[in-house]
Amino acid sequence: MAAVDTTRAQDPVWRARVPAASAWLLRLVGLLVLAQSLAPISAHHRDDVLGVLSFSGLPVPGTATAGLLFLLLAGGLAARKRAAWRGLVGLLVFDALLLAPGAALDAATPETSAVEAWAWWGGHAVISVVLLFVVIGARGQFIARTGARGTWRAIGILGGSLGLAFGLGWGLLALVGHRHHGGQQSMLFLLDRVLHTGDTVPHGPPYWIRLLLGLIGALIVLVATYVWLRPARLDRRLSSHEEQRLRDLLDRAGGQDSLGYFALRRDKTTIFSPSGKAAVCYRVLGGVSLAAGDPIGDPEAWPGAITAWLEQARAHAWTPAVLGASERGAIAYQRAGLRALNIGDEAVVATAEFSLDGRQIRTVRQAVGRIRRSGHAVRVRRLGQIPHDELAVAASRADGWRDGPVERGYSMALGRLGDPADADYVVVECYDGAGELRGLLGFVPWGPDGLSLDLMRRDRASTDNGLMEFMICELVTRCADLGVVRLSLNFAMFRYVFARGDRIGAGPALRCWLTILRFASRWWQLESLYRANEKYRPTWVPRFICYERARDLVRVACAAGAAEGFITMGRRPEPATPIERELAGAR
Repeated sequence: MAAVDTTRAQDPVWRARVPAASAWLLRLVGLLVLAQSLAPISAHHRDDVLGVLSFSGLPVPGTATAGLLFLLLAGGLAARKRAAWRGLVGLLVFDALLLAPGAALDAATPETSAVEAWAWWGGHAVISVVLLFVVIGARGQFIARTGARGTWRAIGILGGSLGLAFGLGWGLLALVGHRHHGGQQSMLFLLDRVLHTGDTVPHGPPYWIRLLLGLIGALIVLVATYVWLRPARLDRRLSSHEEQRLRDLLDRAGGQDSLGYFALRRDKTTIFSPSGKAAVCYRVLGGVSLAAGDPIGDPEAWPGAITAWLEQARAHAWTPAVLGASERGAIAYQRAGLRALNIGDEAVVATAEFSLDGRQIRTVRQAVGRIRRSGHAVRVRRLGQIPHDELAVAASRADGWRDGPVERGYSMALGRLGDPADADYVVVECYDGAGELRGLLGFVPWGPDGLSLDLMRRDRASTDNGLMEFMICELVTRCADLGVVRLSLNFAMFRYVFARGDRIGAGPALRCWLTILRFASRWWQLESLYRANEKYRPTWVPRFICYERARDLVRVACAAGAAEGFITMGRRPEPATPIERELAGAR
């Protein structure tokens, strides 16, 4: 097992609860401040609400921006971010040493004696000081690091944007002719609208200027706070040394998971168990540390690799998640504290048992016969057996046949074709009667006796229906020569819904879910992938997504969509292989 954070483990119970408790306090105050700022209540009642909220020990300006800021800060505290801890300490110090004494002086009126005012605001200051000592005492609980340059970027955004906002506001006041209030009054107005200071300002400027500057100011402050609290990014790619270590692990235990070879994608990084016998490969996107498939290596060493990965995620305030874990891997992740949810099934064909005989596979048999009679032929080779010039042609055709400009895939795609390091990669080429390349399949090794589908491309200008069925069936007939006994084909998301939704006895919830998925299949290949693989009569192997909290699912789904290429986040990765660089240079 990997070493855990012993400092946090040995802390008293009250310290361990401070991050969650402080986050809930800020959430409550933030929501109440936001509600009172938007509610149609009188100024007197609003002051009463803010007076009560002041006994939370926090400064509570009655603006919507303040409420949103508290909510952002609460999220950072819940994630144990050190930057959020510094922000909370700053708020408490400001409230105890500056705000409360100043408010007490302002509250001392003929109707309210100085003693009463100081009694009211002194109690408020005492609460702030007590909270300050509690938060400082739990400093060791806030271990998550944010971006190395996040503070300076936030300061730059805040300073530059506020300067532009003040310039815009000054110009608008001059434009509408309200500069006669004088420079001091105009500056008070800008401070109030942009920074929400609450100062008394002239009511001359039109409402639309007040609204515009208020929205701009709120947006600037919120964006700067978000950048300040944003989790650290990880741009490191898989190093050659790490790749070699992973290949050694795959040589020893690569037959356990059909997705194991995809761990060698070079846009991933890896973390090893203390023993070095297992590793978790992942990529950080949008603050999500997204692993794919099962850990690589000895299953007995999986817990150590998983623990090391989770500790790293918590140290950087990343949300841990796993895409496409097998049942065995999902159990290992679940034992480490994650939850598992079945998201679909992988089609696995036993080559020795596959046959084109029988009524159930009639459509495949007819398609194969039709393509064979039209003069098509298939060539199956390991990548290391293909000459460079032929490989370059195949890679160029595959690149041109791709659906869209982005290479899609993450958990079940290698993302490169033609790398000499992938010598055992199997390429299936289909040529028509004239010798033209019309289709191409690519399979990565799955241990010593299996293949897992990586690439599936065809010439879209060709009208040869059944080309893919022909190539797969031809590959199956030659698997004995390759020493292959099992093929992993496509992954069918939500397969159980399509398989059971139309059956007698399916409940209304399942039928409703089926209707929704069929509607979504108009844009995404959901049902078609299931139908395309079902005709080979495969064994369906369940795959799972693992996550920590239910509220993380939307964020994890967005990160998974970005990793798979359906959502654009950041710049497109550089070509990873000599063939890809050659093609990129030609373009």
